[in-house]
Amino acid sequence: MINRNEFDALCAIKDHPGMTQRELADALGVSLGTANTVHKALSRAKLTEDGRITARGMRELKPYKVENAIIMAAGMSSRFAPISYEKPKGLLSVRGEVLVERQIEQLKEAGVSEIVLVIGYKKELFFYLEEKYGIQIVINREYASRNNNSTLMCVREMLGNTYICSSDDYFTENPFKQYEWMACYSAEFSEGPTDEWCLEADKKGIIRNATIGGADSWFMIGPAYFDRTYSERFVEILEAEYDDPRTADKLWEEIYLDHIGELDMEIKRFAPGVINEFDSLDQLRDFDPLFLENVDVDIFDNIVAVLGCEKSEIHDVYPLKQGLTNLSCHFAVDSGEYVYRHPGVGTEQMIDRAAEVQALNLAKSIGIDDTFVFENPKRGWKISKFITNCRELDPHDDAQLAEAMGVARKLHEQDIVLDRRFDYFEEGLKYEQLLLQKGPIEIPDYDEMRQLAKRVKAFAEADGAPKCLTHNDFFNLNLLYDEAGKLYLIDWEYAGMSDYASDFGTFVVTCMLKEGEAEKALEHYFGRTPTVEEKRHNFAYVGLAGWCWYIWALQKESEGDFVGEWLYTYYRYAKKYLPLALSLYEG
Repeated sequence: MINRNEFDALCAIKDHPGMTQRELADALGVSLGTANTVHKALSRAKLTEDGRITARGMRELKPYKVENAIIMAAGMSSRFAPISYEKPKGLLSVRGEVLVERQIEQLKEAGVSEIVLVIGYKKELFFYLEEKYGIQIVINREYASRNNNSTLMCVREMLGNTYICSSDDYFTENPFKQYEWMACYSAEFSEGPTDEWCLEADKKGIIRNATIGGADSWFMIGPAYFDRTYSERFVEILEAEYDDPRTADKLWEEIYLDHIGELDMEIKRFAPGVINEFDSLDQLRDFDPLFLENVDVDIFDNIVAVLGCEKSEIHDVYPLKQGLTNLSCHFAVDSGEYVYRHPGVGTEQMIDRAAEVQALNLAKSIGIDDTFVFENPKRGWKISKFITNCRELDPHDDAQLAEAMGVARKLHEQDIVLDRRFDYFEEGLKYEQLLLQKGPIEIPDYDEMRQLAKRVKAFAEADGAPKCLTHNDFFNLNLLYDEAGKLYLIDWEYAGMSDYASDFGTFVVTCMLKEGEAEKALEHYFGRTPTVEEKRHNFAYVGLAGWCWYIWALQKESEGDFVGEWLYTYYRYAKKYLPLALSLYEG
């Protein structure tokens, strides 16, 4: 068996036949004496002859040959909004080259010909690479609900002597080799503080610990390499832990660190600037100053057209906390700070954008939301003013609860007619039809709940309650205070003419109010104790809102979106308040 120095020497001699011992010492980073010793050992073992590697030497290297590479390209790269709304990060052109294409070419240049690309988000945009480069494509169907451990799960049977790469890295020098000594993770040294994963290693360079953040430390960046021993054990661990709910959100690196004592991996050190990862648009522009001028996405052209600015003005671009319907990001230009809203998957089937524009202009005219700047009703993208240092309304604070109900009351008292009509039961049926296009709804109590919603709707409709302009997405995430304490009601996608109780229904469900809090909210809304008839009517709309948004959530998940715990929240409120309202009507 060869040792590490002999391995490195064999690789160097294979690539550069006829090296002098001085050149060999420089290549290995060892003394001339050590290089002489290694050179003699290789010659005695007949692994080299006359400064060239022999057939025996090639056989000795065979167990260390890199067999394949996995390029991970399934994720949404949400930190790189808004560009990632239109195009996956790995397909961006940086310094004139498409990131993933440059990486494929570097792998092939290093002698790694078997390349597997794992895709998910906007997967169809990657398909051309299969023919262009002769790579294999694997689709990760769990990319939206799990972290990148799901990508490795998809290709676990292919893991051996394998590079693990991200599609969106840029390497100024080719980091790949035809042979690797052992499992390793690329690293760069940080002079001063960093919030990256900082590594601690033993004298042999084997990683023994890692912490998030540190200073004057080597940190994880760029590709990793699994040798066969590492791959076999990692797959065993991944398969054993995959179905544990705690695993879903973990990076594969976190699973490795959880088992660092049984998975040997060394640091592979690189000089600063060789490996480039871009976590923000501003960071990428520092690397490629002409990137924004050359990027082929519509978003920045839209911003320039609406605000009359130059692309070079756009800065401080970062994603905001995403809603369940859309994707949004912050950006700034010379005239101020703004929000760009990009429509989510499937929203074109759910949202009447022309009605939304009408509602936004109405809201602006009555002073409830003056952030609106522009919306394209055909494409669904929107630009709004950014509320600096805003805070969400706390629905469990009684004073703020009262203010929220005051906003609802002010909206409902407006003598305004919107072209769009909104009805929770009818909307629920629309979402149901979209859901049924994908197959039968095989949920045990679905039909029972649907019939219950139908009965409650009939009772509520018979009350003859007034119809007015309602927001219909009325909850604390859309109720924001600015620095001066002014309260804004934003996001008018679902606004329309509806029963006044619609906003109360959504507010109770989405703010997860307890029944006592819901009763207190009604007192604030009416400015008095509500009548029995008013209470049962509003409670009916809590149940109907829960039912409607439950079907909406089922439809969103059927489109590949992940709504998380909201699905259960909507279900739970429908399950409680539909029979409660029915008992109040029939009691």
